[in-house]
Amino acid sequence: MKILLIIPAYNEEENILNTILSIETFKKENSHRYSYTVDYVVINDGSTDGTQAILDENEINSVQLVANLGIGGAVQTGYRYAEENGYDIAVQFDGDGQHDIHSLDSVVQPIIKNEADFVIGSRFLPNQKAAFQTTFMRRVGIKILSFLIYLSSRTKIYDVTSGYRACNKEIITYFSKKYPTSYPEPESTVHLLKKKFRIKEVAVNMMERSGGQSSIRSFTSVKYMFEVSIAIIVSGFMREGD
Repeated sequence: MKILLIIPAYNEEENILNTILSIETFKKENSHRYSYTVDYVVINDGSTDGTQAILDENEINSVQLVANLGIGGAVQTGYRYAEENGYDIAVQFDGDGQHDIHSLDSVVQPIIKNEADFVIGSRFLPNQKAAFQTTFMRRVGIKILSFLIYLSSRTKIYDVTSGYRACNKEIITYFSKKYPTSYPEPESTVHLLKKKFRIKEVAVNMMERSGGQSSIRSFTSVKYMFEVSIAIIVSGFMREGD
């Protein structure tokens, strides 16, 4: 079983090396523990800082995009890489140090056991909340988006914006051809629900970003909420074959 970590990175010079080192340490410590191998590819999304220099200096496996495509385009590039190289499972894994590599097994096991096609690493499952859960206002926003997804699909997803997600080969192929660009996490979840894929949430540990800045900033949060809400509603009315 081959697993690929897809690591999108935009101006992550403060975090990317530590993220890769944590993955390498995890691989060394668990090389005989699990029945799968773990590789990674960093998708450098047109960074304007020293991210690419760090990747080159440390010989980190990466794809350099000549222009900034945004999170959706960067992640889709990773899915295309996964499909072209025959990976069984692809896992989205942030380059900013927020995702705990030690939660990886929890995320991939439902797919390995054929219990799910797609797994979301969640901070908000009932009675299993992670220590770090972002700001109060973002949690309110996540609950609103969760409600909208429930209205469109009759399925409860607690952590709709989680970027810690894993999928099987069928979804790798699907995402390599079609992946939302503007608000990929909630939109893609709705698309998968409409196509009747099996989705499961599992509790994971996440950490606060240690450096740099998030792509979702406070002064754009109202605009973000409005636009992603519309995207969820529109996706909810899509036909299954769309």
